[in-house]
Amino acid sequence: MSFLSLLLALLIEQARPLVQGNWVHGSVRMWVNWISQTLDAGHPRLAWTTWALAVGLPAVMAVAVHWLLIGLFGWPVAIIWSVAVLYATLGFRQFSHHFTDIRDALNVGDEGLARELLAKWQHVEVGSLPRSELLRHVIEHSVLSAHHHVFGVLTWFSVLAALGFGPAGAVIYRMSDMVAQTWQSSSKTSQAWVSDTLQEAAQDAWRRIDWLPARITAVAFAVVGNFEEAIDCWRTHAQRFPEDNNGVLLAATAGALNVRLGGEALRAHDASEAHDQDSESTPGRTPEMAHLSSVVGLVWRSVVLWLVLLALLTLARLLG
Repeated sequence: MSFLSLLLALLIEQARPLVQGNWVHGSVRMWVNWISQTLDAGHPRLAWTTWALAVGLPAVMAVAVHWLLIGLFGWPVAIIWSVAVLYATLGFRQFSHHFTDIRDALNVGDEGLARELLAKWQHVEVGSLPRSELLRHVIEHSVLSAHHHVFGVLTWFSVLAALGFGPAGAVIYRMSDMVAQTWQSSSKTSQAWVSDTLQEAAQDAWRRIDWLPARITAVAFAVVGNFEEAIDCWRTHAQRFPEDNNGVLLAATAGALNVRLGGEALRAHDASEAHDQDSESTPGRTPEMAHLSSVVGLVWRSVVLWLVLLALLTLARLLG
């Protein structure tokens, strides 16, 4: 059932992606902002309670509807609900238009436009970022976005689907990511201000939840890419990145594609400064336009690998 749900959700998302500013994501952001404004008092214990409600309540609702539909109508109707949950929580088209627009700008030689698009996508100042560094950051952000929007959701949906909690897994992962980003980006001067204690709790929870998916995605990239180089780069260079989970993923990507990545991805400051502060890069070739196509191929091969494994597991379960 999980294989069929994932396949249908991916196909529907490719044909009719969710538009920007859709009511589902808008409602979720309103919920996240409301609960932080209502419960955030800067106390560590209350911070974890606030996070648990923000993430846990939507997950409980998702799995409750799932079980209710199974009890009333059977698994065919429950599949429809799983597809709807996956459609809202995963998808390439939720971020791929940024990648496509930047790639098209670089293809026609408009690096200025490419920098503007990257700045708009990541909400940073890119300054006069050199072409190779621009490509490097596009690759890094694209790989991380593919993981957060697709493979992370796939991982927790598949793991919890074995226990009958599939929709909850997808919601927990997506909500954890959204909560961490929303609360981290809050300004002290805005009405949606979030205390440092709550931000730290959300970031800590996100690191724990993303620990397993990041490593599964890294293994998948190694399998469909250059396996030996990916594993070696993971073991020896992952610690050079500022965040553990992202480091594992980007180091494996660098080895799988033989491309030089590394250092801190763009933050909310000038990109030239970020480049000066970057840590030592991984081994590999200087990022080129051809690597953007390689990233697309790596991601799609990993998706096919996921679907094949789920199909085999489903078949084995049916035959067993």
